[in-house]
Amino acid sequence: MGDICKNWTQWLSKTRFSHMSEVQIQQTFNWLFALRDIVISKAQIKAGDKIIDIGCGNGLLAFGVIEKFSDSVEIIFSDKFQDCLDECKKLLGECEVKNNATFLQSDCLDIKLADCSVDKAMTRSVLVHIVDKQKAINEIFRILKKGGIYSAFEPIIKSNTRYHELTDPSQITDWQAFKEAEDDFMSDINDPLTNFDAQSIAQNLDIAGFSDGDIDVQDTTSSYIATKSSIAKWFDSAPSPDRPTSKERFLKYFDEKKVDNYIQEVQNALHNKMITVTSKTIFIRATK
Repeated sequence: MGDICKNWTQWLSKTRFSHMSEVQIQQTFNWLFALRDIVISKAQIKAGDKIIDIGCGNGLLAFGVIEKFSDSVEIIFSDKFQDCLDECKKLLGECEVKNNATFLQSDCLDIKLADCSVDKAMTRSVLVHIVDKQKAINEIFRILKKGGIYSAFEPIIKSNTRYHELTDPSQITDWQAFKEAEDDFMSDINDPLTNFDAQSIAQNLDIAGFSDGDIDVQDTTSSYIATKSSIAKWFDSAPSPDRPTSKERFLKYFDEKKVDNYIQEVQNALHNKMITVTSKTIFIRATK
């Protein structure tokens, strides 16, 4: 997937934004801080709470907790990948805010904590990278104390605007075939990015045993001028270190010459045009 995408730290800080303009990147950061505040607010954190940020990545949620509550709570940075924890430790060492933070290298499918050991659990764009979402939610339920709260944010990738929706058959050779291929890989039940929606997550919460799982569905929309360069990056940017790029997905259906021609035709159709892309996102709040 290229040298830039060797691990989660590099993907979080570089690769996931590589297809964006500076304006888009700033818009994205503003959006990330806003959703961070919503997730933290829904967790209803209070002094004395023990909180875990599961799949903490670069620590957006955990650092938000430290910023808002300082050392009045205990916060656990938890991630499967040591490189992410190392980066968070480095950032925490540069932070002068008092804190009561610990670090836990742990897979969210097998969290290395005892039953009923935390007051609040939070995730941000974590379930989207896990095939077996039920198992992950079961683990979150297990480690929460009675009355504990799970608060989370997830993007519903399968609802994202698709390439064929931005073009029309007159602009693209074999438009229908590419549409069918995109519809197919955007509904793959074996792909963690696309195998869920708000309804399935609500079912997962019920099965795990949460008493009042609430799913707040929101539409996220972004408008900007597309360029040939940005469009090329759409197809070449990996959605995570372990998942194929859009180009690689199309290569499962067509030969490389045909895919390259398709990308070029999309570039020609959209270059210097204002486009609007939308997706659904969900905020989760559930009580044990």
